[in-house]
Amino acid sequence: MISMPASSPHYTEEHILAYPVEYIAGIDLYNAAEYHAAHDAWEELWMGPVAPDEKLFLQAMIQSAVAFHHLQIGRPGAARQMYLAAKEKFARLNQNVFMSLDLANYQSQLDRALSWLLSVPDPREIEQPQIEPPLISLQTFSEQRP
Repeated sequence: MISMPASSPHYTEEHILAYPVEYIAGIDLYNAAEYHAAHDAWEELWMGPVAPDEKLFLQAMIQSAVAFHHLQIGRPGAARQMYLAAKEKFARLNQNVFMSLDLANYQSQLDRALSWLLSVPDPREIEQPQIEPPLISLQTFSEQRP
């Protein structure tokens, strides 16, 4: 069972002006547990002309959203594959903050929600626990300065 996160603003007007609409829309959809739709929004951006590090970040975000979508439709094995793929992309990105997202915090939330998928050889063999998916909340630009 997936819990629904509480609703509140997760970015500022500055973020809306600074980032592509697909990125912001994906955040709204993800935080509303509309994981497949978040995937679609981010994929539209990912398929366009973006820098290699942004492409890697977006692919990791897409894969993390798809992991939760697979859980929603009862496919824990596919969820585990997407979770592991997202973790690998975040490790390759090797950034603390990207597009105002605190990646260490996001990945910590991701691990709390999905690490159970790695507890057995086949996650279809155990009952899915109650999980709380990450909540995406962007850092203000002043928080990102050293």
